[in-house]
Amino acid sequence: MLLVVHAALTWALVGLILTIQLVHYPLFSRIGPSESADYQQAHITRITMLVAPLMLGELTTGAALVWRPPPFLSGASAGVGLALIIVIWLSTALIQSPIHGRLAKGFDPMWHTRLVTTNWMRTVLWVVRGVLVGWWLLLVLR
Repeated sequence: MLLVVHAALTWALVGLILTIQLVHYPLFSRIGPSESADYQQAHITRITMLVAPLMLGELTTGAALVWRPPPFLSGASAGVGLALIIVIWLSTALIQSPIHGRLAKGFDPMWHTRLVTTNWMRTVLWVVRGVLVGWWLLLVLR
């Protein structure tokens, strides 16, 4: 059951990051300069309410899988999964969140480009996690 919950959280985050990366972030540049700071602050508040519980759940269940891996799952594979989560969290805290803070002061094309560009790392890492967790589910079905 733990793996199913973990997979659901991971795949919810995969869908969310793909939507953010391919739809939402590129549209930031279409917001007028006078509305940009307020829009960015609203984005930060609303996205945090959505993503924080999912990310906390993914981290918690990922750590639980490392602590007590199911019989079919190697500790090393579970460890790789957790390491990917940690890298995503570090990227979020050290790169994307500070850029959002800058954009909350007003739109700047350079910071917007940096946000879109650097967020590809999180996008790819979450997709890789989704594939890894999907593989784990296939192991259960075998």
